[in-house]
Amino acid sequence: MRGRSVSPVFVGREEELTALSESFDEARKGTVTAVLLGGEAGVGKTRLVQRFAEQRAADGAHVLLGGCVELSTEGLAYAPFTAALRQLVRELGPAAVAGLLPDGAERDLARLLPEFGEPNGDGETDTGRARLFEQILTLLERLADNRPTILVIEDIHWADRSSRDLIAFLSRNLHSPQVLIVMTYRSDDLHRQHPLRPVLAELGRVHGVHRLDLPRLSRDEVAQQMTAILGRPPEYGKVEKVYERSEGIPLFVEAMLESGEEATFPDSMQDLILASVERLPEETQRVLRVAAAGGNRVGHALLAAVSGLSDIELETALRPAIARNVLQIADNRAYVFRHSLIREAVHDELLPGEHQRLHARFAEEISKNRALVPPGRAPVELAHHWYGARDDRWALISAWEAARKSFKAFAYTEAVPLLERVLMLWDRVPDAAELIGADHTAVLEKAASAANSGGEVDKGLRFVKGALSELDETGEPVRVAQLLVRRAGLKNSKHQPGVIDDLRHALRLVPEDSIDRAEVVASLSRHLMLRGKIEEATGLVGEGLRLAREYDDRCLEGDLLLNQALGHSLNGDTETTIAVNDEVLRIGHEEGSGRILTRAIGNRIDALLDMGREDEALRMSEDGWRVAKEYGRLRGSGTFIANNWAEALEVLGRWDEAIEVVENALSHGPVLRTRFALLRVRGDIAMARGERQFVEALLSEIGAFKDRSEEFVQDIINNARLRMTWYLTSNQPCSALEEAERVLERYQPSKAMLGWRLLAQVPDVCDAAQVSEPDRAAAVRRQAAEVAAELRAIGPVVEAYRLSYLGDFDASAAAWKRLKRPHNQAKALLKAAGVAARDGDREGAAARLKEGLPLARALRAAPLVEEIETLSRRVGGGLQPAQEPSELLTPRELEVLRLVTQGRTNRDIAAELFISAKTVSVHVSNILAKLGVTTRGEAAAAAHRLALLS
Repeated sequence: MRGRSVSPVFVGREEELTALSESFDEARKGTVTAVLLGGEAGVGKTRLVQRFAEQRAADGAHVLLGGCVELSTEGLAYAPFTAALRQLVRELGPAAVAGLLPDGAERDLARLLPEFGEPNGDGETDTGRARLFEQILTLLERLADNRPTILVIEDIHWADRSSRDLIAFLSRNLHSPQVLIVMTYRSDDLHRQHPLRPVLAELGRVHGVHRLDLPRLSRDEVAQQMTAILGRPPEYGKVEKVYERSEGIPLFVEAMLESGEEATFPDSMQDLILASVERLPEETQRVLRVAAAGGNRVGHALLAAVSGLSDIELETALRPAIARNVLQIADNRAYVFRHSLIREAVHDELLPGEHQRLHARFAEEISKNRALVPPGRAPVELAHHWYGARDDRWALISAWEAARKSFKAFAYTEAVPLLERVLMLWDRVPDAAELIGADHTAVLEKAASAANSGGEVDKGLRFVKGALSELDETGEPVRVAQLLVRRAGLKNSKHQPGVIDDLRHALRLVPEDSIDRAEVVASLSRHLMLRGKIEEATGLVGEGLRLAREYDDRCLEGDLLLNQALGHSLNGDTETTIAVNDEVLRIGHEEGSGRILTRAIGNRIDALLDMGREDEALRMSEDGWRVAKEYGRLRGSGTFIANNWAEALEVLGRWDEAIEVVENALSHGPVLRTRFALLRVRGDIAMARGERQFVEALLSEIGAFKDRSEEFVQDIINNARLRMTWYLTSNQPCSALEEAERVLERYQPSKAMLGWRLLAQVPDVCDAAQVSEPDRAAAVRRQAAEVAAELRAIGPVVEAYRLSYLGDFDASAAAWKRLKRPHNQAKALLKAAGVAARDGDREGAAARLKEGLPLARALRAAPLVEEIETLSRRVGGGLQPAQEPSELLTPRELEVLRLVTQGRTNRDIAAELFISAKTVSVHVSNILAKLGVTTRGEAAAAAHRLALLS
C-alpha cells in the first residue's frame, strides 16, 4: 500500500506566500489583524499555511495551530481554540499560561481545558462568554509581548457558532502589534445558507482583515508538481491528461499519480466526490445524470429537450444542486459542473443501457437543432454522443466531419483522436469509404498530417507506415512520394537516419516539371542546406521556385524562399536573409498559412540574433509563440521558436528567464531534435554557473558523449563546443584538444557565427593542452587558422567572436558591451586582464577585473567569479566598491520594480512582461534583498527615495 504522493517541492504559490508574509509584516506594526484564506477543497490551503508557518517559526515567531472538524457545527464548541490552547499548555505548562492572565482569569479557560481547574459557575451565560472572549484576547496580546504570534485556524467553514463569534470578536478587537490570525475555509462549501457567509461579509468590512483567494494551479504548475512527485519530467501526454482531469487541483493531481501509470482516479476519492451528490434529492440526482452525459457544460434548452422537463420543472430539479455548488450557472443559460471530476463520477454511475440511451438522446436533439450547442461545437458534440450511443455508422460519419472542422480551426491535436476513431470504426461500417468520400489510405494520410502539425511524431510515423503499406509506388507514385516526404520530416524530428534517402527516393518517383516535384524539392533542399550541402541545395531551390511560380503555389514558394534565406544565412549574408524572410512573412499572412508564418518567424529570430538585434528577436519570439498557439503548432513550430527565444535571453544574460522558457517549452513535449536544442541552451547556462552534475546529465541525454553520427552541421558544432567546455572544466585538456581536432578535421560550411564561436574557444583548448601536448596543440592552431581563412566576418556578433579568437580581448570586451552580452563581456575582460597582468600592467588588470566581477556576480556565474577573484588577488587589486542601488538592479528588475510601485500583483506583472508569476517572485525577492527592504511597500518607497525609476 503506497502512501499519498505529495510533492516535495512547493509549487505555484509564491505570490500567495508573499502576500501572507507581507500581512505578517503589517501585523507586527499593528495594522493587520487577520487573513482569510479561501479556496476549493484540495487546492492547497493547508500546504500553503504550513509553509508560511514553518518560515515564520524559523524566524522566531510563535505559531499556534487550531482546526475545526466536521462535527463542530453539531456542538463541539470552541474546537480550534481548544486545540491551540492545548498546544500552548504543552509548550509552556498550565502555570506559565495562567501567569499571562489576570489573577483568577484562568478559571475562564477551564471551560476549554481541565488543566486550569474548575470553571466559573456562570457557564454559558452572556457574562461568562464575554469573559472567555476577553481572556483569549488578553492571552494573545500577552504572548505577543514576548515575540510575534500567529494563530492558524483551519477549516472555519466547519466552525461551530461559538467559534465563529469568537473569531469575529478577535478580528474586530485585536489591535496589539505582533499578532496575526490566519484562517482557512472552503469557498466551494459556502452555499447560500451557509452560516459562515454572514461572518465573512462582516469581517470583510473590518479594517485590518485581508482576504486572499487561492486559485487552481496552471498547466505549467501541474507539470512542476508532477515532476517533483515523480522525480523526473513527465511525458507531455500525461501532463495533458492529468491537468485536464484534475483542473489544477493539487490533491487530485496527487491522487491520480498515486494510482500509477494510467493516472486514473482512485475509488476512495470518487466516493468523496459523490458524497455531495448523494445528499441531493432523488429527482435532482436523476437530472444530474442526464447532464453528466451531456458533458461538463450543457445548455438549459438542450438539457430540457433531452430530459423531457419543462423550464420550470428543470429549474426546480437543479436548484438544490446549484445551492450546494455541485452545478454552477454559466453564460448563455448553461450549467457547468463545478469540477469535471464531479461530472465524471456521476457519469460513471450510469447503467450501461442508460449510458447509451442518454448519449443517443443528446445526439438526436443536436442533429435536429445544432443551435442547441455553442457555434462550431456541433460536429464534435455529435461525434462524442454518437460514439457514446454505440451507433458505429453515425459515430464514423460525425468523427470524420469533426476532424475536418478541427483542421480548419488548426486544432490538429483534437483531429488526431477523431481520425483514430474513424480508423477504429472502419471495419464495422461496410460502406465507410462511400459515407465519408475518402478511402482508408486517405484517412491515414490525413491523420499523419494532423499528427505532424500537432507534434505527435510517433503517431505520425505509424500512420505513414500504415498508408505506405496500402500503396504500390508503380500505381500511385506521387502519393507514395508525398508520404515519403512526410516520413522524412518525421524521421528528422525523431533524430533518425534515412532522411535524405527517403527524399531522394521521393524525387525519383515524381514527374519532371510538376508541382509534385517542387514539393519534394522544397523538403530535400532544406535538409541538404542543414547538412552543409549548400551548392546542391541552392540549385534545387532555383528549380523549385521556377515550378512553384509557374503553378502559382504561393505557400510552396514561401517554403523555397525560406530555404534560399537559409543558404544566405549559412553564407553569412544576414541582411539578405532578413529581407527574404520578410517577404515570406508577407506571403504567410496573405495565404493564412500557420506553417509558413511560424517557420519564417523562427528563421528571422535566428538571423536577428546573428546580427546582435536581440531586442527585436525577443519581441518576435513572443509574437511567434502566440502565432504558433493560434495556428495549433505549439508543440512543433512553437517550441522551435521558444528555443530561439531562450537563446536570445541567454546571450543577454537573462538566464533565469531563459531557463523558464526552456522548461515551459520542454513541458509541451517538443520533437526530439528541438528538445536537444533546448537542452543545449540549458546546458550552456548550467555550465556557466558551475552546475556540473546537472550538465553531465544534460550532455548524456542529448548524446554528446556517444559516438552517434550527427547530420546537422549546427548540431555537430554545438555538441563539440559543449564537449570542449566540459573537458576543460573537468581538467581534461587532452580530451578537449582531441575534440577540437575532430570537429576541425570534418568542418563543413555553416553559419559564420557558429564557426567563429567555435574558433573563439580553440585557443583556450590549445593553451590548456600546450604543456602536455605542444605539437598537437600547434597543429590544432593551424587547423583553426585554415578554417578561419575560409569564414566570412560579417556582422557585430561574428566580429566580437573573431576578435576574441585573434586575442584582441579589449576590443572583444568592448564589442560585447555594445551588444549587451554580459557573460561574454566578463570573460573577455578576464582574458584581457590576464594579458595585462603578464605584461606587468597590474593596475590595468585590476581595472578590467573590477569591471567584469559585478557582471559575473549578477549572472551567478560562479566559476567565472572565482577566476576573476583569484586573478584579482594575484595582481593585488581590490574588489569593486559598493554599488549604488540603481546599478545593482538589472533592466528586468527595474521593469518589475516599476510595476510593483504601481501596486500590481505578481500575476499582473507576469502577464504584462510575458513571464511566469514564479519568475516575478524571484525578481521581487532579488529586488527586496538588493534594496535592503522586506516588503513591496518599502521597495516602492525606496524606489522613489533613490529616484531609481526617474
